[in-house]
Amino acid sequence: MKIRIPATLAAIAAVMLLTAIATPARAQIKVGVSDWTGWVAWYVAENQGYFKKYGANVKLVWFANYSDSIAALSTGQLDANSQTWSDTLGPLQKGLPLKAVLINDNSFGNDALMVSPRIHSFADLKGKKVALEQFSVSHFVLYTALARHGLTPRDVTVVNLSAGDAAAAFISGRVDVAVVWNPWISQIEKSGKGRALFTSRDMGGLIPDLLVAQESAIQNKRQDLIGMTRAWFDTVTFIQNNPDAAVKIMSKVVGMNPVDYKVFLPGTRFFDAAANLDGFNATSSSGLVAVAPQISAFLLANRLIDGKPDPAKGVDGSILAAALKK
Repeated sequence: MKIRIPATLAAIAAVMLLTAIATPARAQIKVGVSDWTGWVAWYVAENQGYFKKYGANVKLVWFANYSDSIAALSTGQLDANSQTWSDTLGPLQKGLPLKAVLINDNSFGNDALMVSPRIHSFADLKGKKVALEQFSVSHFVLYTALARHGLTPRDVTVVNLSAGDAAAAFISGRVDVAVVWNPWISQIEKSGKGRALFTSRDMGGLIPDLLVAQESAIQNKRQDLIGMTRAWFDTVTFIQNNPDAAVKIMSKVVGMNPVDYKVFLPGTRFFDAAANLDGFNATSSSGLVAVAPQISAFLLANRLIDGKPDPAKGVDGSILAAALKK
């Protein structure tokens, strides 16, 4: 059975079809995400419709291996990526056109230097083996903790193990010191085998987790980044007001039980608008520019970079400023 369409409607339909063909849908902004609470939270934004609310055409790209996401951004396979400030300073030093446009969070206890009952103070660390994942945030935690308590990396011996293996070595008594992140911190505490001597809570501003974008994306996909930033602030509010619902969403992404995933929230300081303004303020003592030299010192000491990066070149506060305009 054929349906007749009035000529006028047919003409309108033809024009709409031609317009759709002539004006292709705006390409999505591709954003890398890895398994860290402050980044998994992007899936809360997606789940709650915040991207759509603010007109951000976002494709979240999951990376089981975090380092692969850094490489993908550096080689232009992503428009933006979820990565740490320390992992951004290296590419900056090499001259790659990357900019931090948003601070998702600071580790606020989710990384810790764990010690057995035989260790009573930092002085007891001398000569000890420390299990940790070499050159990771855990290594930076150890480096900072030693420096603040009159010790040097030469005073300990680093045993290079993954976080899970480092925790296992600690619980089994093979080492008296380990630097790990949650959920292994919680597992060690529950085992009764150790306590935290120093945590990322003692390192205000030094472990910022960011949204880092290609300069080309800041120019060509600017509205998406502005919309993402606005969506992020809604997400932070949602997590604060509805932690159980947020945990349910995030735990599903990483395949964990919601009850077990809750341990990550207290150790993550999610950054709202005010915290971001402070973090992007070049004169703030805990801002991205101010903390960069301390991070760079660790990277240089371990030959992870071969020169000092200019942190100011890796920060773009214009997206944040635009997102906060009413």
